[in-house]
Amino acid sequence: MTIDDLKAQNLILLEVISGSRSFGLDTATSDTDIKGVFYLPKAQFYGLDYLPQISNETNDIVYYELGRFVELLIKSNPNILEVLASAPECILYQHPIMKQLTLDLFLSKQTKQTFAHYAVSQIKKAKGLNKKINNPVEVKRKTVLDFCYIIEGTQTLPLNTWLATHQLHQQQCGLANVPHARDLYALVYDRAGINGYHGIIKHLDSTELCLSSVAINTPINAYLSFNRDGYSSHCRDYKAYWQWVDLRNEQRYASNVDNGNDYDAKNMMHTIRLLQVAHEIMTKGTLTNKRPNREALLAIKHGELSYAEIMLIAEKLVSEIESAQATSLLPDAPNRENAMATLVAMRTRLYES
Repeated sequence: MTIDDLKAQNLILLEVISGSRSFGLDTATSDTDIKGVFYLPKAQFYGLDYLPQISNETNDIVYYELGRFVELLIKSNPNILEVLASAPECILYQHPIMKQLTLDLFLSKQTKQTFAHYAVSQIKKAKGLNKKINNPVEVKRKTVLDFCYIIEGTQTLPLNTWLATHQLHQQQCGLANVPHARDLYALVYDRAGINGYHGIIKHLDSTELCLSSVAINTPINAYLSFNRDGYSSHCRDYKAYWQWVDLRNEQRYASNVDNGNDYDAKNMMHTIRLLQVAHEIMTKGTLTNKRPNREALLAIKHGELSYAEIMLIAEKLVSEIESAQATSLLPDAPNRENAMATLVAMRTRLYES
């Protein structure tokens, strides 16, 4: 089933403009995001072809099946609550039955957790981006050899340096475990290449060291220590960095760099917005999508605040949300029974018509 199928079969119950335009934070380059609600035909709902949501290829148009929509409302999902809170000018279509789903059924202290928790996760993401921008990873990944060291007295020397100094080749080395010593190996060298040693690694892409069969009483040339944890950390960072490079929005990235930002400015704007909305819910018991402080939020998007300044704003808001929750008159969580009863009544009416 596609979005065109939903429209052709009159299955759409709600369609709204979402994202920056609904928050009053759109600029000349902003896309128009659409979110909505649909219901499945009776046979498909009761059968084996339940679809929780349908979207276009770019995921900027998303429709949620009625049951899934209510499920996410009960969980206080920020994106879904914002759909329900859509201002009249952002509603493109609304079936009369959707008026049965009202914000008061779903706003609760639980939104502190979902809104603020999500915002904090975005702050952590921003910190990760900050690290990526300021600490780019080389295209060439380091090898196991780069994390091996030769022990010389109380000092260590990088293996590659030691090999070069002594004009040795890693392929002619043999390694043997040192009992009761994690990642410590006895290294022997076969200058004539007749002992069949396997070398330190088989090839540059190897992720483990090679062990060789070393005869008893063979003179030990050196002891090698492998920084396994450092190598694993490098591999994780390398993978994460280049995945980010592959997936990043180049236009946004270029804009951040051009403005001297070491964070995703647009993402941080929405993080602060989410925290402000969470505070509004806790103190006023309501949710308004369109923000009254457009210029202040756009200043963040345009890179006019430093990373440190944004962190201070975020930390202050988190603290204020914690305090507001303690005195909020909202229920601890949405009334699941009332929400489910409303959903059943809505679906019954839809399938009877």
